[in-house]
Amino acid sequence: MIKCLVVDDEPLALHILEDYISKVPFLELVKATTNPIEALTLVQDGGIDLVFLDVQMPELTGLQFLKISNGRAKVILTTAYPQYALEGYELDVVDYLLKPIAFDRFFKSAQKAQTVINPAVAKAAVKEEPQQAQYDDFMSDFIFVKTEHKIQKVYLHDIMFIEGLKDYISIFTPEERIITLQNMKKMEDALPEKHFIRVHKSYIVALNKIDSIERSRISIADKVIPIGDTYRDAFFDKIEDKNI
Repeated sequence: MIKCLVVDDEPLALHILEDYISKVPFLELVKATTNPIEALTLVQDGGIDLVFLDVQMPELTGLQFLKISNGRAKVILTTAYPQYALEGYELDVVDYLLKPIAFDRFFKSAQKAQTVINPAVAKAAVKEEPQQAQYDDFMSDFIFVKTEHKIQKVYLHDIMFIEGLKDYISIFTPEERIITLQNMKKMEDALPEKHFIRVHKSYIVALNKIDSIERSRISIADKVIPIGDTYRDAFFDKIEDKNI
């Protein structure tokens, strides 16, 4: 069991995470608190394996908490503000959850923490369930892209499609559009071909995000993406391999 502590100055956020933790068999909630000073004392006293930590709190910010606790427990940051992600990872957090947090995303983050805290358990799970392990690898894998003011982490499983526009590309996720100075070829090479495919000179799509295909058009969410003649055969071969 991974002993957990939840720290957030919003009672509703505490309640949601308490509920999520209760649904994960390998997590055990020790305490949920709005007081970061109390939480820091618990971590320093030992017995806490994992902290779900809000970033913006009035008495002590999550980043200050991380620096003071000095690695006594693993940390997953929870916040509505993506701009703290890079500094969080520089401080060796396990993961970074953006509010509102969906349970499936929370569960994948918990699994990632398990591989860090209990590697022997995670290794045994990989041997027993190789297909699930491959899926988990995809769910936890990510790329870093340069945006105008920062370097942003993007989880591969969040990417719906990528659009190329002259000297830059746009990465579309359910929550946002991320613009980065990059070329399509380099981005295509960086993505696992098992999950992504180029369908047009200006588009790469995530196979698991495709809602429907009609003639030479792909529907993903509210976007209709054309299939280029050059990429048509490879795309439909891939679709056939997926038994669609």
